[in-house]
Amino acid sequence: MLAVAVAIVLVAAGYQGWRWYDQKRINAVAADYMAAMRTEAEKGPAREAALTTFASVADRGAAGYRTLARLQEAGLKAASGDLAGASRLWDTVAADGSADPLLRDLANLQWAIHHLDTAAPAEVAARLAPLAAPSNPWHPLASEAQAMLDLRQGKRAAARTTLQELSRDPLAPQGVRRRADGLLARLGQ
Repeated sequence: MLAVAVAIVLVAAGYQGWRWYDQKRINAVAADYMAAMRTEAEKGPAREAALTTFASVADRGAAGYRTLARLQEAGLKAASGDLAGASRLWDTVAADGSADPLLRDLANLQWAIHHLDTAAPAEVAARLAPLAAPSNPWHPLASEAQAMLDLRQGKRAAARTTLQELSRDPLAPQGVRRRADGLLARLGQ
């Protein structure tokens, strides 16, 4: 009876020890992520340190932090001109089945927006199509990107139609509606 009681106490102590260790690791990852967020807007070595920290968090963090760190790292890489590196990270997030679907869609949207002028139109359109569905939270931004893609391809009528819909969409962010109005004015509408 005593051995069983001791075994139960040891198992409980081991479980509590593991929980303490895991929480300590999670807190360290969270602290690193927040420190990188505070320094990412800076230039020079601080920005490079933020990139390194985001990569480290993506390697050792739980699913949520891993996804957010990859998206932040991709944004920094894109802003510094490393579109290939950013694209690899967006593709990684988009293909990560453990990532939140909203964040996977965001990765596809970011990829499409950054490749509007360079990638094959069919490839960009394929990334935007599911995001432009009215039920998708990214619908206004994806529709705006689709209109820009249509303009790139010379499809002014299709772009005009999309921009008119965006301009009248009460659920679209005000900035998207303003940009749609501005583009419509430039198109003579």
